[in-house]
Amino acid sequence: MISTAIRVARVGSAAELAAAALMILGYPALMLAALVPSIPAFAAAALVTYLADHYLHRKGSYLINRLSKVRAGLSIRFLIRQLLLILLLARLSHADDLIFYGAVACFIAFYGLQAPHGALVTLIRNRRKMPVATRNVDLKSRIRIPDAPSQFLLHRSAEKMLHLDLFAVVGILVSAHLDASAAGFAGMCLTIGLGVLYVLVLTPYVRGRKVPPKAEVVLAAVDDWLAGYKPETVLYFSGSKDSAYQVNMWLETMEQLESRPLILLRERAILNNLAPTTVPVICVPGGVHLMNMDLSTVRVALYAANVGKNIHLLRVPTMKHVFIGHGDSDKLASVNPFSKVYDEVWTAGRAGRDRYAIADVGVRDDDIVEVGRPQLAPIQGWQGVPEGRIPTVLYAPTWEGWDGNPGNTSIVLAGENIVKKLVAADPPVRVLYKPHPFTGTVSKRAGAAHQRITALVEKAAAQRAGDPRFTADAKAMAQAKAELARIEARLAELAGPVGERGDEAEATRDGVVDVARHREVARLRAEWNDAYWRSFPSYEHRVITGAEPRLYDCFNVSDAMVSDISSVVSDFIASGKPYAVTDSGELGAEEFKRQNTAVRAATILTNSAAELGELLAAVRDPAGDPLAADRVELKRYLLGPDEPASIQQFNNAVTDLAVKAEARNVGQQARLSGEDGGLAGAVPGPRTATAGDPDGVNAG
Repeated sequence: MISTAIRVARVGSAAELAAAALMILGYPALMLAALVPSIPAFAAAALVTYLADHYLHRKGSYLINRLSKVRAGLSIRFLIRQLLLILLLARLSHADDLIFYGAVACFIAFYGLQAPHGALVTLIRNRRKMPVATRNVDLKSRIRIPDAPSQFLLHRSAEKMLHLDLFAVVGILVSAHLDASAAGFAGMCLTIGLGVLYVLVLTPYVRGRKVPPKAEVVLAAVDDWLAGYKPETVLYFSGSKDSAYQVNMWLETMEQLESRPLILLRERAILNNLAPTTVPVICVPGGVHLMNMDLSTVRVALYAANVGKNIHLLRVPTMKHVFIGHGDSDKLASVNPFSKVYDEVWTAGRAGRDRYAIADVGVRDDDIVEVGRPQLAPIQGWQGVPEGRIPTVLYAPTWEGWDGNPGNTSIVLAGENIVKKLVAADPPVRVLYKPHPFTGTVSKRAGAAHQRITALVEKAAAQRAGDPRFTADAKAMAQAKAELARIEARLAELAGPVGERGDEAEATRDGVVDVARHREVARLRAEWNDAYWRSFPSYEHRVITGAEPRLYDCFNVSDAMVSDISSVVSDFIASGKPYAVTDSGELGAEEFKRQNTAVRAATILTNSAAELGELLAAVRDPAGDPLAADRVELKRYLLGPDEPASIQQFNNAVTDLAVKAEARNVGQQARLSGEDGGLAGAVPGPRTATAGDPDGVNAG
């Protein structure tokens, strides 16, 4: 019943549900206490509403957001509480007393302060919103970007301002209880005084030198930086914040390019969720700003997703455009007809080329280049299960997708069967369950199945912990946990204090990465991963969610994997380890293999998971594995040859395409050399500089 109420109220936990109930019931209780009248009851009910409201705001509760849609927003709730306090005073026969008129005047004046306060906060945020936001771009030496107001002033500012009424409310209740007005007037003075002070402190940030330069000045400074940096290869990305992983997977590859790289983003949400990188990053939300940006030195543009905003860069003829995608799988997204708008489509291996040929969506074979998968370099090969350790099987199902196709994921129809058979396997295996981060976002059935699978794994882990057959080195685990604590403390130190990082303008000004720190963080994360796996027994079942440990780290500690049709399977094939894929759509093994290249060397599971024994037999006896040779052949077909290394193949492809772009540009210039104007209207170029502006580009 509680779970049903949580779902209906759209809250995240039983605690949130309780807080919501207390807050909603608190207001009728306040009215009843005012009518009785009872000062202690009113004070208790007011305290409950304050605390419950504050808790729900801190949790970002969906219910709180919806209340504003039904005219019960934050300001209204505070106003109702204050009006009920006025009613309490009247019921206590204070209607003719000075404290009554003082309270009315105080709350009217206090609400009068909300307008300038809200206006100032909005103005400050709008004026400090940059036309572009950057990382690893030196704008500090080109334009003056002033410090932001303290985040204490701007973060949850409306809530902080409204809570200043606490002084008046407490003072008035004390005065009513003692029948003396001094405390009430003191509280009211504090409320009004602090409200006025709050407004006065914010006022300087909307004018003068505390305001960042105008958009034209910032854009000119970015063009000035671009003219000096001369980027040659751009990674372009647009999407929701949940799709940030699609660009994050390419960051290390961009750092290893032999040409000068640049990352172009279109949404601030993506920038805020971008992983640390040494590559310069420019986030340009406005299409007009992007199309006016000086990208004349760029020769190759790489696209990780097929989205509508790609057109804003695709229109530029002086660079060659390449679709690189964000994974290599047999899903329909891997052969999107939109891909024919690009000059080239890069795939990992021959399989990607064949997919486009079979799909016949207009992508020419001559425009497809096989470059391998540079991201797979961290995936280690398999030498069999180490002696003294039981095998580890990773269950990594993909999410349910948007179309309700039962073949998208195994989690709904087969997930519980898979996990039950794995945790009951004899001889035993360890189970790692790492679901896709989108699991349950579309299908309630998938979310419920995920919860049941999590419970299964956790229950099996608890049972194994009490099984005398399994013993662990407690001293080694304690040392690993101590090492984890040390590493996490150092990482937190390197990350800096949370909540004191300024706003977008400050991040743009100061967001040049410290390369030494970046390398230290990368080293520490590798050490963290090693210590993490040593911090608990090698036989312990575990549910793994969140960003760390990463999926590839799970690959490296596993001896086999069960998954669904997705890029996860194609990536795991790089390890050479046995794997199984679930035919959740019940196509039948032969048809399933015919339609999905990546499963041709897999153990095919039905929804009953009855075939899991074949996978476990291959793990326990690699010499007798009937699919070992097939996996070697399939790996080459899907991911390309091991030599040269994929990053070198990728760099070669970038270089070759840059040469083609340059040849095209030289040819165009030769053809148009006698014509006035030429490509001036089609090629992005620098805008007029505004160095003389007092808020503009610095003279030195």
